[in-house]
This record gives sequence, structure tokens and C-alpha cells, in this order.
Amino acid sequence: MKGSQRVIDLLNEQLTLELSSMDQYLHHAKLYEDWGILRLFHQLEHEHQEELDHAKLLIERINFLEGKADTTSRVAIKIGDTVEQVLSFDLEAEHKVAESLRMIIGVCEQEHDYVTRDMLLQLLEDTETDHIFWLQQALSLIGKVGIQNYIQSQTRDGD
Repeated sequence: MKGSQRVIDLLNEQLTLELSSMDQYLHHAKLYEDWGILRLFHQLEHEHQEELDHAKLLIERINFLEGKADTTSRVAIKIGDTVEQVLSFDLEAEHKVAESLRMIIGVCEQEHDYVTRDMLLQLLEDTETDHIFWLQQALSLIGKVGIQNYIQSQTRDGD
């Protein structure tokens, strides 16, 4: 089914954001693993996988609309040097993803592409209620208990 070129182009821009976020989460997960902060390592492995799942959905939709998925483009990622910086950079990236999703959802409405809109609404829900919420919660906790207590609470796996 030939889709709107405008929607296809925007889906490719979103794909770039999702793949870039995936790369950032992978890098940060490996930092946490190296630092011995295993709970955060596993959390970011989960986030990395969800970004990959989002990318797969976007690729499938672009293909269905007879577009060509751009799986090579990336935006610059920000790699943190501290736990708090990592969390802040990941939150910043997620806000950009959410903002882009909201804009594309509006374009899908204008183009009467309700299937793509519904798919993007699910991605937005994941982004806001899982990714952004968790990052905001972690940063809030740091503010309440301090960075050292937060890190200590995240070092052991599986409690």
C-alpha cells in the first residue's frame, strides 16, 4: 500500500531517533556493567531492547507503506561520565523522542493514516509511561536520598 511520502519521511526521522536512543542505552548499559551497578545495567538492557522493538515496528510500517527504511542514520548521542549525567542524558533523549512522536501523530491525523497514528500512540505510551517515568523517578530519588545512597541501592542484582 503506497503511503504518504510525508509520513514515510517522518517515520524515517523517528527511526533515526529510536536507533540513536538504542545506541545510547547500549553504551550506558555497558558503562553501568563496568561500574558494577547491575540493577541499572539490567534496566538499560531492557530500555535498549524496547528501543530495538520500536525500531522494528517503524521499519515494518515504512516497508508496508512502500518506503525505504533508513537504518543507517543517527543523531549525535550523549554519553555520561556519572550516574546522574547518564540518567539526565537518557531523559533528554526520551523527551526528544516523545516530542517527535507527538508531531508525527498530528501529521498522521492530517494525512488520514490512522493505522500509523495508532502504532505511534503505542510507542508514545511506552516512551512516556515506561522510559520517561522511570528516568524521572530515578533522578527524583537521587534528589531525595543522595547519589551515593542511590548508587548503593542499584549495585546488587535481584533484591
